[in-house]
Amino acid sequence: MRQPFEINAPVPPPVSVLSVSPLADDFLTLKAIVGHSRWSLFQADTFPGALTFLREKPVSVVLCERDLPPQTWIDLYQNLQNLSTPPCLIVTSRLADERLWAEALNLGAWDVLAKPFERSEVLRTVKSAWQHWYDRASRPPAALVRRAAS
Repeated sequence: MRQPFEINAPVPPPVSVLSVSPLADDFLTLKAIVGHSRWSLFQADTFPGALTFLREKPVSVVLCERDLPPQTWIDLYQNLQNLSTPPCLIVTSRLADERLWAEALNLGAWDVLAKPFERSEVLRTVKSAWQHWYDRASRPPAALVRRAAS
């Protein structure tokens, strides 16, 4: 008797999101939006707190308030690049104007979310950022691909 054909594809890791904002309402709103899902949502209210968390627990997506006095999202983004698998960073702001969008995308952020948060926009943006992170994290390093092709 023939055995059924099985595909043993790896199970992708769950979506893990770190909200970095000094504003408590940001986390509460995000918790209400993603609370129904299997996503993991974590919170840091300061720049140093976010760095400490990210060194201890990797995440796939970071939602970062534009201003984290005395730092900004740019400082956090630059520090994320030192991680082995940097998460995608999404900038959040009540003042999400064209200038912020252009700056964020040009410097490497995944996207910008305007506040107050819209449920569908948060879900769409985080999901696409996670998919990008997962695709990037699943690829072998370029050096191994070059060596194998030789």
